[in-house]
Amino acid sequence: MNRATATKAHEPRDDTSFRLHAELCKVLTDPKRLLLIDALRDAERCVGELAEQIGMSLPNASQHLSVLRHAGLVEARREGTTVHYRLVEPRIAEACDIVHQIVADRRADRRRLDQK
Repeated sequence: MNRATATKAHEPRDDTSFRLHAELCKVLTDPKRLLLIDALRDAERCVGELAEQIGMSLPNASQHLSVLRHAGLVEARREGTTVHYRLVEPRIAEACDIVHQIVADRRADRRRLDQK
């Protein structure tokens, strides 16, 4: 049984599932949120570290992390005045890797076509 068949056998494929899928994908439409997911893939980090690493303001990083938190993708932990974030579902980083590879492949294809 291939992976697609296994998925169909174990997961419902109804309107609700596709609606929830679309809602999750909407959260992932912002490049800064994708950068945050990537930054969190290996370790928990505080908001200040994330903002500095990605090159955004602290309030902007907090806002994007709030969106990711409400989507159930990250979890916050307070330690004094510092808030630390971690990925709740690390497989989301793997899913982003797959999409990123598709984009990279398409960009390479375009470059090859442009060189001809």
